[in-house]
Amino acid sequence: MGGEGPAGLTGPGRPREEETDEALRALAEPRRRAILQLVAHSELSAGEIAGCFDVTRTAVSQHLTVLKNAGLLTERRLATRRLYRARPEGLAGLREFLDQMWASSLEVARDLVEADRGAAGGGQSSAAG
Repeated sequence: MGGEGPAGLTGPGRPREEETDEALRALAEPRRRAILQLVAHSELSAGEIAGCFDVTRTAVSQHLTVLKNAGLLTERRLATRRLYRARPEGLAGLREFLDQMWASSLEVARDLVEADRGAAGGGQSSAAG
């Protein structure tokens, strides 16, 4: 099922659409994108993440909560520590949206090039000197 093209993305009540919207809202803030990059390949504690930024631990904790609620992070508890890691599958809806937008843009570009070639081949050619 899936992969029905652009109409499949706009279907009413699609959970994937809500996930994509939430991921986009979460990633709109540059610090959250930086946090996601930090934990993309390694699991870090909240304190380790906070140490990479010039903001309060409370602010970092709020950013982590937004990312976690958007499905972009997993949280694992180890004794008193909370460890965070990126969830690549949390970006699946966003990736699907961007892939469809890219494919559509390529189609439009191809159509424009073909239209230009058709117009140029219609008998009028410009002489560049």
